Amino acid sequence: MKTTIDFPDELLHRAKVVAAQRRTTLRELAVKGLEQALETESHKESTESARKERVRNILEALQATNTEPMVPLAREEIYDRHMKD
Repeated sequence: MKTTIDFPDELLHRAKVVAAQRRTTLRELAVKGLEQALETESHKESTESARKERVRNILEALQATNTEPMVPLAREEIYDRHMKD
């Protein structure tokens, strides 16, 4: 598909020089650059979702299994427990 892009003069000049040095076309250089940029963005998204999944797993592992409410002990119960130790 054809499209028109307005590049800054200096950027276009540098791109043409690099394309010539690599013995490729400006079009191929632009296509590879876009592919790399989109691949990097996709990698960032997958890395971010993997990080969130790891955090979720860690938080689940840290959940307390004992969820019974704490009940204050009477003085006698405290004394009895202390004497057992």
